[in-house]
Amino acid sequence: MLQRLPKPFRNFYILTAIVFFLWMLLLDPNNLIARFQLRSKLRSLQNEKEYYDEKIKEVEKDRDELFGDRESIEKFAREKYLMKKESEDIFIVQEE
Repeated sequence: MLQRLPKPFRNFYILTAIVFFLWMLLLDPNNLIARFQLRSKLRSLQNEKEYYDEKIKEVEKDRDELFGDRESIEKFAREKYLMKKESEDIFIVQEE
């Protein structure tokens, strides 16, 4: 039976390397396909991390602005939460 195989496939080391490669490609829990999927997931999570890091910086900036002085607290409340004094009227202008 071994005589029918091409000469390179009769070599024990080449045959072992081919079996190992097939095992790693298809059968192993950490196979190459799973590795590519995990690498893709890692890139996706890194992009999300960058997005949330930027959002954290924005929130920290707003927090620093809020806890500055009384005028900045009033400005922040008026802009973000549309708060007003008793004697004021608020008009919201939306651009189309």
